[in-house]
Amino acid sequence: MSFNGYKTFFSCLLLLVISAISSAQSKHSSSTLYPTYDGLVMAGYQGWFRAQGDGSMGKRFVYGDENRSGIDAWPDVSEYEKTYETPFVLADGKKARFFSSLDQSTVDLHFKWMQQYGVDGVFMQRFFNSTKEGEGKKESTTILKYALDAASKYKRAIAVMYDLSGLKGSGEDCSAIIEDWKYLVDQLKVTNQPGEKTYLHHRGKPVVVIWGVGFPDRPYDIRNIGLERLISFLKNDPVYGNCTVMLGVPTFWRDLNSDCVHDAYLHELIKQADMIMPWAVQRFSPLLHNDMDRYRDVMSDDMKWCRQNNIDYVPCVYPGFSWHNLSVHAFPDDIKPVGSIPRQGGRFYWQLITTAIKTGAKSLYVAMFDEVNEGTAIFKCTDAPPVTKGGTVSFLSMDGKPSDQYLWLTGQAAKTLRGEIPLNFALPERKQSAVK
Repeated sequence: MSFNGYKTFFSCLLLLVISAISSAQSKHSSSTLYPTYDGLVMAGYQGWFRAQGDGSMGKRFVYGDENRSGIDAWPDVSEYEKTYETPFVLADGKKARFFSSLDQSTVDLHFKWMQQYGVDGVFMQRFFNSTKEGEGKKESTTILKYALDAASKYKRAIAVMYDLSGLKGSGEDCSAIIEDWKYLVDQLKVTNQPGEKTYLHHRGKPVVVIWGVGFPDRPYDIRNIGLERLISFLKNDPVYGNCTVMLGVPTFWRDLNSDCVHDAYLHELIKQADMIMPWAVQRFSPLLHNDMDRYRDVMSDDMKWCRQNNIDYVPCVYPGFSWHNLSVHAFPDDIKPVGSIPRQGGRFYWQLITTAIKTGAKSLYVAMFDEVNEGTAIFKCTDAPPVTKGGTVSFLSMDGKPSDQYLWLTGQAAKTLRGEIPLNFALPERKQSAVK
């Protein structure tokens, strides 16, 4: 063999060795049932609900009492294996009951619903405080473990969404998230779960979301909390990186206006990521004339910017919004009405979904699966919530619709997105009230 032949041979051998070492270092599974976000409808999953008697460290429970509550929509708990008595009373005089996210049976039921109704999967919210050692991290990790098991069991997509809420910015940065991601990959095997592999991939890599980038009401400055280092770590670290990074940003991120910081540095961060999901909750309402046209126009211009910068775009949709009970104590001078953004039996939700698909959405993010606090939950909520007598606590009705209305509509959204059923702007009519 000539000198050049040997040189070529050893160069190829070196490349193979480097490739093998790199593959050996990575702890992510290369296989998954969900290799792309395209064609999927994913929801956010809070998993933060605790109930008295569930063994958690919770001291104040979101359901509260007749004088104070932290939720606006009451869950339908008829199918839960474990429930807990609350101070509230139903119309028949029985005590209203609530679930706990800390019970494995609760998480299992939620993923079972996802499979039954065709919800593709969820992003598990992991709040900044859960990245630091303590009981909060322990409980959050337990719930994530339950979710990974259930996702594999029911073949639902799952991914981690880091929520920067709780990051103070005074001496704190995103270093805790880097260490937490290492912990999740090493200890929980989040990207290489036992059994069926269902961790969401996109662009050939596992997806990690950083939510809360660019909102002006946060105590941190996006310039000095180490976001560039975090994004670089998730994308480039030879062991824990090689991830697709999605940022959760304000609705008006492109114009750096309204609900967004007036800092062009946000655009620099977005260009370092791979995907964005602009947060749309409370930004659009069926009570405003031609608001679907505004939603369409915002998305259309966003998508154009993203195409020019090789960023994938995921629209956010939600069924409605209600923040009455929280506002009573948080904003006593500005108490919000119950159902300030009304659900209209699903019509508003379906308008957002079909407008996004018609505008060119390849995937959707639903806010949220279980968020009863702000009345955005799509899981089963009851049209017969506890009866409140006097006081300031009031709960949403479901407009006479069955408790599974929004799970069913979300499944219809997924079919429409994938072209399995025609795009129809009229609210779909159900032939039956439940999925068997």
